[in-house]
Amino acid sequence: MAITRQVITALDRDGLDLLGAKNIAVKLVDESIVSGSLLTVESNHFCVLKARGAVLNVYETGQYALTTPDKPIVGSIVQGFFGGASPWVYEVIYINRSKLLVSSRGVATSAEMAEVSYQVDYYIHIDTREAALDLITHLPFNGQKIDTQEIADYAGPAIEQAINQIVQVTKLEDINAHIAELREAVKSHLADFLRVYGIMLNDLKILVLPRDERMRELISLQALGLTPIEAVRYYLAFKMADKGLVSAPNAAVGAPFIIGGQPPVGFYNVSDETGLKT
Repeated sequence: MAITRQVITALDRDGLDLLGAKNIAVKLVDESIVSGSLLTVESNHFCVLKARGAVLNVYETGQYALTTPDKPIVGSIVQGFFGGASPWVYEVIYINRSKLLVSSRGVATSAEMAEVSYQVDYYIHIDTREAALDLITHLPFNGQKIDTQEIADYAGPAIEQAINQIVQVTKLEDINAHIAELREAVKSHLADFLRVYGIMLNDLKILVLPRDERMRELISLQALGLTPIEAVRYYLAFKMADKGLVSAPNAAVGAPFIIGGQPPVGFYNVSDETGLKT
């Protein structure tokens, strides 16, 4: 908290913003705040003044001389009567009105009950004084601040519900074909959810991937035009090549590997010696 000569500000002694790029709200409580204290609000902030749970005022950019219910008792008189502490306890809450980046991650299941992981990145901001009041009214403080991680925690179930409505009825290999529909569903559902807290949703990006690495590689191979069995063969061939096995090309085309002209075990020569049969 930065209070010097009764000047209240959201900047610390080094001039750094206490809200930064991660905090959406910061609460300052100080018994020395009395009538006449100067409240400074930066261009990217709102400020809410509360006393004993009641909102006294909401301030936008500028510097303001506070007028509080203890006005008849000011300055040194307050200090003398109450041993240096004001009889009133005020809360100064700074609200970040800049665009903030929030990320949410989770797991959903496809129509085949295959697990997929998703990541949703979106930008939020507080647009109006009324929205700032909605934020501090509906979103509780966990300590002295509300950060983007808390927003992600609150919005997580809403995002998960919107994603599952589409993913759970879609085959794993077809999910990317529905990514635009999925994005719009999440954006609409999330915007309605955040609006209750006075938070405006801006842009949103969503990424959905099979949770199992092998499934991701197999689906990528099928995207090249391979059939499911061909994709399995090429996947096997890649793994064999990583181990340095010379038979990897044979695995890719589904052909037996012959050493020294001798047929592999379980095979025999046909009469015209044109190939091998089991």
